[in-house]
Amino acid sequence: MLGSIIYSNPTKLYFGENSIDFLKEELANYGDNVLLIYGGGSIKKSGLYDQVVSILKASGKEIFEDAGVMPNPTVDKLKEGCLRAKEGNVDFILAVGGGSVCDYAKAVSVSAHCDEDPWEKYFLRMEDVDNKIIPVGCILTMVGTGSEMNGGAVITNHETKLKIGHVFGENVFPKFSILDPVYTYTLPQYQMVAGFFDIMSHILEQYFSGEDDNTSDYIMEGLLKSLIHSAKIAVKNPTDYEARSNIMWTATWALNTLVAKGKTCDWMVHMIGQSVGAYTDATHGMTLSAISILYYKWIMPYGLKKFERYAINVWNVNPEGKTSLNIAQEGLERMEAFMQEIGVVLSIKELGVTEEMIDGIVAGCPIFNGGYKVLDGEDIKEILLESMK
Repeated sequence: MLGSIIYSNPTKLYFGENSIDFLKEELANYGDNVLLIYGGGSIKKSGLYDQVVSILKASGKEIFEDAGVMPNPTVDKLKEGCLRAKEGNVDFILAVGGGSVCDYAKAVSVSAHCDEDPWEKYFLRMEDVDNKIIPVGCILTMVGTGSEMNGGAVITNHETKLKIGHVFGENVFPKFSILDPVYTYTLPQYQMVAGFFDIMSHILEQYFSGEDDNTSDYIMEGLLKSLIHSAKIAVKNPTDYEARSNIMWTATWALNTLVAKGKTCDWMVHMIGQSVGAYTDATHGMTLSAISILYYKWIMPYGLKKFERYAINVWNVNPEGKTSLNIAQEGLERMEAFMQEIGVVLSIKELGVTEEMIDGIVAGCPIFNGGYKVLDGEDIKEILLESMK
C-alpha cells in the first residue's frame, strides 16, 4: 500500500429507475439561471429533453441552452459554451448526456470565468482553478467515462492535433448525478460496447500498477467480473435492466477515485488512445480497445506476477501445470476473446489511422511512469504499427 490516503468524493448519486424525480429537489439549492448542456437530438427523441425542461420550468429556472456537444468536445465548442454561460450569467450547469457532455460541462464550469485562455491554463499547463467555478449537475444517458462522479474533463484541439484531459479537484466534481439505467437503452450498439470497454480500461489502468496485496485490487477484480458477466448479457439484450444497472454502477465506481487509492496507476493506454482520437475523432472506448491487448502484451513481462493474478482471479484460468508466463498469456487470450464477443475494435486501422499519422500520434502522446514499464516513443510507435496489421 502507498503512504497516507485521503479520500473524499462530494458527488451525491441518485440511482435507479425514475431517479429523475429528485431533480427538482436538487435544483432548489442553486440559482435561477441554468445552462442546459446536451449533445445531439437523442434526448429529444427519447422525451428526456421535454421532461427535464418541464422540471426546470416548474422550479422557476431561466433556461439557457448549449446543444450539439460532440463525442470529443473541442476547444472551439468550449469557447462557445463559455460565451453562453457568461451571457446568461448562469448560476448552475445541468449536463444531460454521456461522458463527453459531462466532461464538457465541467470544462465550461471552470473556464467561463477564467481570465486566461482555458486551453493554455488547464489543458497545457495543468494549473489549478483559481477563479469562480459554476456548479454542475449531471443526468447520465451513457455509461463508460465515470465523469458523473469525478473531476475529469477531456478536450480536443483539432488545430494542434492534441486531445488532453485534466483531472480537477473535488471542487469541480458534479454536485449530484442522476443515474437511471433505462436512459441508456436507446444507445446504438457500437456506442454501448465502446462504453463497456472504456469501463474495463479504467479499471485495468489502475489495476496494473504496484505489486502489493492491495485492497483496491480485490475491489477491481470484483468490478471486472461483474462487468464481464453483465456485458455479455447486455450485448444480446440491451434492455436487460439488471445487466445495464450493474454496468452503470460499475462504471461510476471504476473512476470515482476510490480504487485508485494505494495505486500508482498506469494510464498509458488512455494517453495513446487519446492521441489516436486527436487524429481520427474516433469513439474513445474504441481507441482504447484497439491498443489494449498489444500494450498489455508489451508490458506483461515487467508485471508478470499481477498478470498471472489477473488471469486466475478475473478470467478463471486454471494454473495447474502451467508456468507464470503461460497463465498470464492465457488471461490476455481470454480477454481478447471477450472483446471479440462484445464487438469492440481491435486495430487502429479500423479507426481510420494511416501510417502517415503514426509519428504525429507518438509526438502527441504524453509519457506516464505509473505502470510496470516506462515506454519511450519508439515503444509506442511499435505498438501502433503492430495495431495497423
